[in-house]
Amino acid sequence: MNHLKNQTSPYLLQHAENPVDWFPWCEEAFALAEKENKPVFLSIGYSTCHWCHVMAHESFEDAEIAAILNQYFICIKVDKEERPDIDYIYMEACQAFTGSGGWPATLFLTPEKKPFFAGTYFPKHSMYGRIGLKELLFVIHEKWMTDRDTIMQSSEEITLLLNRNQDGRSGDFETGSFLQKAYQMYSLNFDKRYGGFGTAPKFPTPHQYLFLMRYYEKTGKKDALKMAEKSLYRMYLGGLFDHIGGGFCRYSTDQSFLIPHFEKMLYDNALLILAYSKAYQLTKKECFLEIAKKTADYILQEMTDLEGGFYSAQDADSEGEEGKYYLFEPSEIETVLGEKEGEAFNQYYDITEGGNFEGKNIPNLLKQHEPNRDFSASLKKLYRYRKSRCSLSTDDKILTSWNGLMIAALSHLYRITRMKTYLNAAVKAEAFIEARVCEGSVLFVSYKSGKHGEKGFLNDYANIIYGLIGLYEAALDLNFLKKALRFCEKVMTDFYDEKHGGFFLYGEENEKMILRPKELYDGAMPSGNAVMSYNLIRLSFITKQERWKEYAERQFRFAYENIREYPMGYGMHLLALLDVFTAPDEVTIVMDGTKLPEKLSCNIPLDTVIRILESPNEEYPLKDDKTTFYVCRGFACRPPVNRMDEAYRFLYSERQK
Repeated sequence: MNHLKNQTSPYLLQHAENPVDWFPWCEEAFALAEKENKPVFLSIGYSTCHWCHVMAHESFEDAEIAAILNQYFICIKVDKEERPDIDYIYMEACQAFTGSGGWPATLFLTPEKKPFFAGTYFPKHSMYGRIGLKELLFVIHEKWMTDRDTIMQSSEEITLLLNRNQDGRSGDFETGSFLQKAYQMYSLNFDKRYGGFGTAPKFPTPHQYLFLMRYYEKTGKKDALKMAEKSLYRMYLGGLFDHIGGGFCRYSTDQSFLIPHFEKMLYDNALLILAYSKAYQLTKKECFLEIAKKTADYILQEMTDLEGGFYSAQDADSEGEEGKYYLFEPSEIETVLGEKEGEAFNQYYDITEGGNFEGKNIPNLLKQHEPNRDFSASLKKLYRYRKSRCSLSTDDKILTSWNGLMIAALSHLYRITRMKTYLNAAVKAEAFIEARVCEGSVLFVSYKSGKHGEKGFLNDYANIIYGLIGLYEAALDLNFLKKALRFCEKVMTDFYDEKHGGFFLYGEENEKMILRPKELYDGAMPSGNAVMSYNLIRLSFITKQERWKEYAERQFRFAYENIREYPMGYGMHLLALLDVFTAPDEVTIVMDGTKLPEKLSCNIPLDTVIRILESPNEEYPLKDDKTTFYVCRGFACRPPVNRMDEAYRFLYSERQK
């Protein structure tokens, strides 16, 4: 009997009709494994994962494989997006066993939840030097029955190893030279021809570009900006960006950003909106603004719930074929647009008879030296045609952590576009979080079909705090700051390691696992520890409370040795450290009791600390009994003014020197 039919996770529901007797992660499953003397077969994935679909079709929908699994194992399915704690712990185990990881993750556990073998995708039968799942299941079963002592010893050893690897290595972090070394590493790894870093596959990692752009602002190093500019522009030109519908795919499978892995993730697009917004602010190049807007418009059109929350992802596969939804043939384009317009479109977007992906075409602008032709009307027609041609599955669960990033992104975008649509969407999403996945100071992981998921993990709190800070800076509403501080207090109580420093992945109220990790490294998304580093230093500037500054400095000391060894893996930490070594610009607004002008925040550069005082004090008195603006850079402050345009001119003129 399959036990997944009452789950809300789209990924688990995809497997609810499998002949495999799946359990969700629960104590019942492990108790049954103990009772029946069976190992646990653990499969971790997510709903838009291409190779998860392949393994499901080849093996989990197969009666022969299901019979073996049901006879010899207790089988558990986990959605990695709803249980990041399980995913992180067992992905660490997978990497320890194999040297690499990925999804689907396939592990074998003892009834005590300790792993003794791991891998990723396995075909049904052995091929190309890779053992097949059928053969592997029989090997594991035989080993379990005849050599249990070896299995138990292996599981104990790997669990001890994983626990030893969890504490950061503290050290006294240096000042500017440390960031200089990080910048040099970026320079050495930069792909001068295609942009980005390294070779294929290439992930967007927008937090790295945010660091480089901020580094340029702080130091004047033009090459830092050039690296970010080129990378962001090349990502847009290639197939990584959906030129017809907007938004970015998860990563590029080739070095030139032409061929994407076609799934679209909410977190990627949120972080990319932040990066393109910053690029526009620094360069004033309209293309960066348009890319940010098109990405946000895609999210609002296709990935937004009626109540305001943002969906998680869209699938890479359509009707069983990877990328089918996105691919075109020249004749299709000409049929939709007419022969003349179709031919022009095909030439412009590199759509040919030979194709650029498995005989078909990914629209792209990589061959255009200076793309400037307006095909907006044609793109709208093709967008409508594409939606009618075949379906695209959307994972409509709403993840708290990823929504926090999108709230921040839309808040930043509002500030550079002055378009209330984006601020309204951010405010509505925050209200959704408050109503659906929040009880007092407690957040929950997700929302789907009227139910919320597990109690939140570090990333949920860290990213929501990040979003609330961004929303406070955009709306200039102290209520959002107060909420951010409320959640920050919760994080310090439930997640912080007072003895060794750093934040645990799961809190005091979450399920206890075989280890309690602290995730430091930035992957496709910044780690919870990195985002908390940013939040703490930001809140220390906004509130002027020494407590938050002390925690931020402890956090940097905790992560220092890890960052020093490989700075490129800690872009968000580096972004936060920039504000430690060179204080950000500050605008303090002392209110006179009247309402602040609408869109005031749009006059203040991104990354400027905005401090609002509802009443004057000795340090910040009113000037002429009117709302007063104090602007400071470093340890020098300008005389107070009553007009924001005067403060605005100072902020921008100083940045342009």
